[in-house]
Amino acid sequence: MLDLVTVILAAGKGTRMKSKLPKVLHKVAGKSMLQHVLDAATKAGSKRNVVVVGFGGDTVKEAIGDQAEFVVQAEQLGTGHAVKQAAPLLSKENGTVMVLCGDTPLVTADLISKLYEGHKAAGAKATVLTAIMPDATGYGRIIRTAEGDVARIVEQKDATEEERQVKEVNSGIYCFECKDLFEALEKVGCDNAQGEYYLPDVLGILREQGEKIWAVAADDYESTLGINSRVQLSGAEKILRRRKNIELMDNGVTIMDPDSTFVDADVEVGPDTVIYPFTWLEGNTKIGANCEIGPNCRFSNVTIGDGVKGHFAYGHDCVVDDGVDFGPYVHLRPNTHIGKDVHIGNFVEVKNSNIGEGTKLPHLQYIGDADVGSHVNCGCGTVTVNYDGKNKHRTVIGDNAFVGCQTALVAPVTVGEGAYIGAGSTITKDIPASDLAIARAHQKNITGWADKRKN
Repeated sequence: MLDLVTVILAAGKGTRMKSKLPKVLHKVAGKSMLQHVLDAATKAGSKRNVVVVGFGGDTVKEAIGDQAEFVVQAEQLGTGHAVKQAAPLLSKENGTVMVLCGDTPLVTADLISKLYEGHKAAGAKATVLTAIMPDATGYGRIIRTAEGDVARIVEQKDATEEERQVKEVNSGIYCFECKDLFEALEKVGCDNAQGEYYLPDVLGILREQGEKIWAVAADDYESTLGINSRVQLSGAEKILRRRKNIELMDNGVTIMDPDSTFVDADVEVGPDTVIYPFTWLEGNTKIGANCEIGPNCRFSNVTIGDGVKGHFAYGHDCVVDDGVDFGPYVHLRPNTHIGKDVHIGNFVEVKNSNIGEGTKLPHLQYIGDADVGSHVNCGCGTVTVNYDGKNKHRTVIGDNAFVGCQTALVAPVTVGEGAYIGAGSTITKDIPASDLAIARAHQKNITGWADKRKN
């Protein structure tokens, strides 16, 4: 475990987002920006994570829960003021405090580890994470000494023409030795145009005290980018999804067209699975090995076994076991469990149901609130009539039953093992095992009716 704690700044409103939602809770690649930062810090080995909240603080706390400790910046008076709110929790820590930004969802655990290790190796009291920007306009420039230490950070408006040519910029992410940080924060003033307490001023205070100030440059400037608008959010989305697709392909997944395949950050996919274009894999979806998924599939929080084939389908909050094939035009709704080797054909909806091994739901069916056994055949047009206008009821179908086409099963009703139902039946009573049930009106033919109608 690293001797590292983090302070994550998440108090800002983010006015450019034009949203009632706190900026850090806007989602990218399936989870909030703040969650991305927290996950990276935790993966890097941070032993404590303190989140500074302000605008929408209760909403942020509810979203993050017990993953972090919280302090409140009631009035947004600058980054130095924000970090100072964590003093009651952290000022007696002996280790390193890393200050992270809650709106930098592209930061990685590897980058956090690199900054921490560089800070420790340099023996510095403070270290700033920098990035080499292709276009540094608007960023604070890092001015180094001949020895490589940070002499100062110069804001764009205050920089000379020579200093503006510097491409190394301040990312807004820092490491500090804990006691030195909070002692220096007591000396930070607000004598500036904004009347705010700036965290970078700590670097100057420590340097005046003769302390070493260091900088570590990120390998990839993209990992340091902050998000302040919907346009920037969409850019981060593309970067994260590109990273995820590369990760999956490096681990043996075939993605036919990465540009039209959208996979959330926490999704898992097994080797030798093939993903066709226009597929969305969201949330905590897990897909096994040797599957064929897509085209045109969207799965959210779905667990799929090995050897599954599915196309033109939407599934959410359900489980699909090994060897299932389904599609096209299939909807698998929450609390559904599809057993091994089930076949689901076109235009089928399954909701809150358990479907046994080897059962066939070939086409044009609604199976809701049902427990269907193994090796059942449900003919075209089978419907479980589960709602009486007030309450939902369950249908139970035993193993090896045969349900004829255009059958309506009016729940609550039980079909016994091995029973048969004649086509076109409306079943309102239980059917014992091995019985044949026929529930339809007798056919009546009226001779010559069509000719009489014409006349």
